[in-house]
Amino acid sequence: MLDEIAALYGYPQYLRIDNGSELTSKAMLEWSAEHNVELLFIQPGKPTQNAYIESFNARVRDELLNANWFTTLAEARAMGAQWMHRYNTEHSHSSLGYHTPEEFLALYETTPPPQESVAA
Repeated sequence: MLDEIAALYGYPQYLRIDNGSELTSKAMLEWSAEHNVELLFIQPGKPTQNAYIESFNARVRDELLNANWFTTLAEARAMGAQWMHRYNTEHSHSSLGYHTPEEFLALYETTPPPQESVAA
């Protein structure tokens, strides 16, 4: 998934992440080394150092995961895609001046990423 995102936007200089097992795995460390992406881990027990993602994770848990019962992985993916679409196009965000992410992005001229993606 990270390579798919990088194909669109380029690789970042760093990622701020928590200490979850999926982010401290050998695969993640190898990926970051291959793509020259520095991993910046928050201090254990300090979720406020990653407040934006903690807020997002809480919203995903409340609005998607706790609100639905999935019977297959395909169903979970489809419902997740629908939720993400609504989150980006219908839900206003106080941190974006009560615009949706789509509306907020439209306020600014976008340019291609400054670095060439090696994922492409």
